[in-house]
Amino acid sequence: MKHLLGAHVFVDGGPASAIEKADEFGFNAIQIFTRNNNRWTSNPLSDKEITAFKERLAKSKVEVIVSHDSYLINLCAVIPENLEKSHAAFLDELERCEQLGIPYLNFHPGSHGGQGEEVGIKKIAESLNTLHQKTKGYKVKSMLEATAGQGNAIGYKFEQLAKIIELVEEKERMCVCIDTAHIYAAGYDIKNPKNYKKVMKEFDDIIGLNLLKCIHMNDSKKALGSRVDRHDHIGKGEIGLEGFTNIMNDKKLAGVALILETPKEKEQLEDLENIKTLRSLIKK
Repeated sequence: MKHLLGAHVFVDGGPASAIEKADEFGFNAIQIFTRNNNRWTSNPLSDKEITAFKERLAKSKVEVIVSHDSYLINLCAVIPENLEKSHAAFLDELERCEQLGIPYLNFHPGSHGGQGEEVGIKKIAESLNTLHQKTKGYKVKSMLEATAGQGNAIGYKFEQLAKIIELVEEKERMCVCIDTAHIYAAGYDIKNPKNYKKVMKEFDDIIGLNLLKCIHMNDSKKALGSRVDRHDHIGKGEIGLEGFTNIMNDKKLAGVALILETPKEKEQLEDLENIKTLRSLIKK
């Protein structure tokens, strides 16, 4: 079974620098930010940056790239001004992905801010419908990420993600990312082999494995069902090597990008150690 395996890669030298780092590390799947992830606005991509990225990617062994949106974006924000800013920023994210040829824009569904989950889910779908209307013909897919359910976060139940997709008009533009630390903290036991199979069957029944395009490979500092989002290195947290052994040997996940979001310094040497650990779990 071939694995699409890599990590979130920094882009300090522009988008093309992430491809260079990925090749240096031997990654064939990566995630990047296409803009500053803690600002509402960013300078547009230059033609030079776009060309350099595409030329570097054409020579690379990287097969899958995911872009993660800004952490400020909330597609069900209560305050109208923040919702407007979120729409503008998400639109910019979609445009950047389209310019670079990145197929997936990963995002946390949103925080309902006390409106209630039903209202939040409806607003997220409405936001996506508005944004998809403004980007007719775009190839980039909007990738919903499962959350831990911390605070008022939506997306900690598979049913919530499924409901958002149900309410989105252009369903072909939707896909899903599982974050292992998030779903474990949300109460999905992927550690026990028998329970892992139940969780994946539940995902398939409720959402469909055909929509699963990425898994963020993160151990969890917090316990099963804690609803607290804290990432840890592979095998160092509550999920442990057992949970990641389940994933690394699940043939149904062939073709799904497995991408680390574990703690790291600028050189990203921690990623190499975590990848080595994940590869060691593959049964011959």
